[in-house]
Amino acid sequence: MPVLRSRLDPRSDTYRANRTAQLAALAALHEQLDLARAGGGERYVERHRARGRLTARQRIELLLDRDAPFLELSSLAAWGTEFTVGAGMVTGIGPVSGVECVLIANDPTVRGGSVNPYSLRKNLRALEIARRNRLPVVNLVESGGADLPTQAELFVPGGRVFHDLTELSALGIPTVALVFGNSTAGGAYIPGLCDHAVLVAGRAKVFLGGPPLVRMATGEEADDEELGGAAMHARVSGLADHYAADEYDCLRIGRRIVADLNWRKHGPGPSRPPDEPLYDVDEVLGLVPTDLRVPFDPREVLARVVDGSRFDEYKSEYGAALVTGWASVHGFPVGVLANARGVLFGEESRKAAEFIQLANRSHTPLLFLQNTTGYMVGTAYEQGGIVKDGAKMINAVTNSTVPHLTLNIGASFGAGNYGMSGRAFDPRLLFAWPTAKLAVMGAAQLAGVLSIVGRQAATARGIAFDEDVDELRRGAIEAQIERESHAFFVTARLYDDGVIDPRDTRTVLGIALSAAHSAPVAGTTGYGVFRM
Repeated sequence: MPVLRSRLDPRSDTYRANRTAQLAALAALHEQLDLARAGGGERYVERHRARGRLTARQRIELLLDRDAPFLELSSLAAWGTEFTVGAGMVTGIGPVSGVECVLIANDPTVRGGSVNPYSLRKNLRALEIARRNRLPVVNLVESGGADLPTQAELFVPGGRVFHDLTELSALGIPTVALVFGNSTAGGAYIPGLCDHAVLVAGRAKVFLGGPPLVRMATGEEADDEELGGAAMHARVSGLADHYAADEYDCLRIGRRIVADLNWRKHGPGPSRPPDEPLYDVDEVLGLVPTDLRVPFDPREVLARVVDGSRFDEYKSEYGAALVTGWASVHGFPVGVLANARGVLFGEESRKAAEFIQLANRSHTPLLFLQNTTGYMVGTAYEQGGIVKDGAKMINAVTNSTVPHLTLNIGASFGAGNYGMSGRAFDPRLLFAWPTAKLAVMGAAQLAGVLSIVGRQAATARGIAFDEDVDELRRGAIEAQIERESHAFFVTARLYDDGVIDPRDTRTVLGIALSAAHSAPVAGTTGYGVFRM
């Protein structure tokens, strides 16, 4: 297979400027990740530990295999909102007893582990990832239930957690609940709906209504233990399958349960040499221009991500604004679609549709590297059929059944986001670099369009157009779109599965591909009608 040759000059002013900008973005990212890892803050963490309890992240670390990688998901959920960064929950993918699992852990140092609208979204996304990739789920439960002031946003969509846990069981995807503390109200159904439930003696409390609610509803006086303690559920109700002596015992039992699943992947294992790229991964920080309107060659990214920097390009002379070809990451074959010059023309769209069909015929997963401003506009392009060509590409992306992984490395604007397998098109996993942007279009372009529309409306009504007001409005709109297209704003709303350090791209993709191969990997020959 051909090997990519890098033309990157690490001594150039452009490289140094790009690297400086990326490092600044990474510093901001790590600052927010530190906030997420801090949970409810030092005071509440220390109070939790003083009670002899492990934190959510300590539980995860002890549950995972020794020195195993853990791909954390949605780390900055709820960023910029009234809720704690991370949304009071930790989710991710990691091996337990040699089995790749989705882990979902309440953080009891954040409002007692209560569920808010963002932690609900985070939970549901983790369950969706488990279903799509056929990964067992381990819930590490300690939660006081719903965040009552936001119950209006929780009650109806919250039922989806029950639905999804039940569906996973029906699909033969195991679910495990390790209950360390409160699991009350709707949360009581988590161990009830999981295939396996382990409750910690003297700590776990599982009941639909606690003592105060029972007293108000029925007049009955009952204490926590007789109402929903671990001993009662182990000996009387039968809810507990295993009665753990303490948290460590609970985690040990959880590992044993997963080991006894006799779990087997349905997808093929790595089939290519997983050798390291030829170029220093650290150089990836100097690749992305500080001005996202300036294109860059995605082959330089691939040269630092794919195995041995090997890349067999497809149609290299045709539709050059989109790079397509074959490679592998950690031994897993992939078909790559990467934007080279931002705009998608008719040729690029047709090339993409053909390439996606070929990948499905060979049952090869697809990797989308987004850096697009969307499909080309203008009279010549409309007359040339850009709508039909873009529709072909979107049709192919929609109906493709091989796993899709998507990474936003620059800009993801307009329908180009859809054609490059954005969130609405159900990629198995989707990540972004810290400087990436996501919006209907660039901030200046969007503000300019609204200005033109306003000017035309004024002319149509025969009134004067106020240039000063327009200038203020354009500035406000640009600032709004810049804020709303920022990587942190986007990931906070779970429009991706996390913002990652560009230097971790190869590792993240390797874990994601391995997880995707837990499910069958099979292409399709069935597509919708391609408008010719």
